[in-house]
Amino acid sequence: MKLISWNIDSLNAALTSDSDRAKLSRAVLDTIKNENADIIAIQETKLPCTGMPDKVESALKTYFPDYKIEYVSSEPPAKKSYAGTMILYKKNLSGKMDAPKIGAPDTMDLEGRLLTVEFDNFYFVNVYTPNAGDGLKRLADRQKWDELYADYLAKLDESKPVIACGDFNVAHKEIDLANPDSNHMSAGFTDEERTGFTNLLSKGFVDTFRYLHGDVEKVYSWWAQRIKTSKINNSGWRIDYFIVSERIADAIKKSEMLDSGERQDHTPIVLEIIM
Repeated sequence: MKLISWNIDSLNAALTSDSDRAKLSRAVLDTIKNENADIIAIQETKLPCTGMPDKVESALKTYFPDYKIEYVSSEPPAKKSYAGTMILYKKNLSGKMDAPKIGAPDTMDLEGRLLTVEFDNFYFVNVYTPNAGDGLKRLADRQKWDELYADYLAKLDESKPVIACGDFNVAHKEIDLANPDSNHMSAGFTDEERTGFTNLLSKGFVDTFRYLHGDVEKVYSWWAQRIKTSKINNSGWRIDYFIVSERIADAIKKSEMLDSGERQDHTPIVLEIIM
């Protein structure tokens, strides 16, 4: 089984705009389409809570005609057309969708950050983890989210194995970003966020990339858009993950990044696993 995860940073912009960035985004969608994955997770869809616009839905189905589409969007009083997650899966698969509320603080439960599809022999969970924000103003709420999310996955894992993916907004180890020494107080690399990810793994999960590649490869999934040379210089972070229940770790066959060409921001990640 092949699975792909990607933070698209606005589905509408990617599918309907004529900007240079949108064209680069559609090139990434072409790459994903050609991978012919069984399941695709998308974060930061930024779709309105009133539903997917017809033009966006039509374009999306042109790319992925053989997939069922499930999604959840930000709803009031959370920000409008903010965050949002989506799961596409092949029509030959039987799945049951859930958009759980985990008791997160502030408006986090209303921001469309968590989407789960239950399949016959595993749960597939797509997450867009809240960022700690400028000045770490949301760090305390982020810590609470991490605790609640870890408990949520652990509860699912009691009944069947879990495959979870998405933009976790944390570089777990120093090897997971190009410049760790200057980023210990930056959102995504604070001790608190890294501890939260360690706590998640301790509940019976493995980081599939590190499971296969060990702590030797410095490979990244995100390069800052604000710094025009970040990707050219490979000054990146690995903040996108596939994690799986420890008891199915031996089934992992591949966990890598896909090439997103010149496009900065997130690159898609791919997992191949026997399920």
